[in-house]
Amino acid sequence: MKIRALSVFEGIVYHCWAIDRSHPCRPTLEVEAVLREGDADEGPLLLPVADYVTLAGGPDIARPCLGDLAKKGRIVDHLGVAHIAFPFWTPVAIDRPAPRVHPPE
Repeated sequence: MKIRALSVFEGIVYHCWAIDRSHPCRPTLEVEAVLREGDADEGPLLLPVADYVTLAGGPDIARPCLGDLAKKGRIVDHLGVAHIAFPFWTPVAIDRPAPRVHPPE
């Protein structure tokens, strides 16, 4: 399963979608987001388990995969919420936003 992250803030994936739902027990993460200092440099990126379940196609599909991911140490707690950890992910090249230009005074 390939998941594309569209926004990441302080290591948490906030907006994403599944670009390929095959092999839901082997999720991989691609990041197509503007990353600023602190967004992706402090350990693995984290995707809430609830989002993963939806992306995978529901609880019946995700349940056995979550057991496998837990055995591999990929399910972690962050602020009391279960997340899937992605210690490795693939960046998708995007341009940085242009600096703000203030109108002349």
